[in-house]
Amino acid sequence: MTTTREPTPPERMPSRPLTIAQIAELAGVSPATVSKVVNGRSEVAPETRALVEDLIREHGYRRQKKRPTAAPLIELVFNELEGAYAMEVIKGVEQVAREHDLAVVVSELQDHPDGRGWIEGVIGRRPCGVIVVFSGLTRAQREQLRTRDIPVVLVDPTGDPGHELPSVGAGNWSGGLSAARHLLELGHRRIALITGPAHALSSRARLDGFRAAMDTAGVPTDPGLVRQGDFSAEDGLAHARSLLALPRPPTAVFAFNDAQAMGVYQAAHEMGLRIPDELSVVGFDDLPMAQWLIPALTTVRQPLTEMAAAAAAMVVALARGETPPQNRLELTTSLVVRGSTAPLVA
Repeated sequence: MTTTREPTPPERMPSRPLTIAQIAELAGVSPATVSKVVNGRSEVAPETRALVEDLIREHGYRRQKKRPTAAPLIELVFNELEGAYAMEVIKGVEQVAREHDLAVVVSELQDHPDGRGWIEGVIGRRPCGVIVVFSGLTRAQREQLRTRDIPVVLVDPTGDPGHELPSVGAGNWSGGLSAARHLLELGHRRIALITGPAHALSSRARLDGFRAAMDTAGVPTDPGLVRQGDFSAEDGLAHARSLLALPRPPTAVFAFNDAQAMGVYQAAHEMGLRIPDELSVVGFDDLPMAQWLIPALTTVRQPLTEMAAAAAAMVVALARGETPPQNRLELTTSLVVRGSTAPLVA
């Protein structure tokens, strides 16, 4: 079957969205094929699917009078599903979902690098809304969900979410500021940083907040003590080994998440350094494990469960046709001081 088409002449451009039959005629396929694409069915050739989606984006899609009912579920999508971070987010979404008799489907973008298999699954399940965590959607994916009236909310987005999609984040800048101030007040000046990925908005904000506190105190941030990480424990371990082996090692380390801080603990143990007597450590997130480390970890609390619950409440409101009071919501972070930081001993 041929799926190519000539461009629509200007005089034939429709003044309103097209029906399935009209889209099928333009695409040179059957209405059944268009219906399969609209409903997220898998048995359509990729080039045909792309052509139909292009037509829907170009002209719009006029739904039948009897619209399909959304399934009573929320789709929760992680870029990578692992660790305590994901569990805190799932708990927050589950709390709100239970209140509204909704189920939660958890999926992972990592299994679908191009997102194609994932988006088809979502369309087929017809959730009342989608929550995307620490990632983003392509413009094509946003359009596919928008044309099917499936609302989307972002949690802790990797990049600037803009105003096209509602989002929930945390005060990362103020969190970096409070971590730096705490270590400065304890007398530390050689403070090492193990950041997150450069493309992550949260990582950049934490770094900017940290630098602001250092600049205000008149203490330059030593670029030789900054390592770019990927938010993993293995990464924290590798970078901490490098930092602690320097001729003039740092007296404190600010890890940009708790997993990296665990890696710092391991590196300190390997080198025979006592925390906090010989090395102070600050993390970020305040995951449940933070209080069980020995010594318990001083960290910046990011209210992950509350962030996820707020995103779920937004999705429910959008699914009802309501407009959330805020398109971008930022929850407050706070420093939790425990046993991993101490005054610098001269």
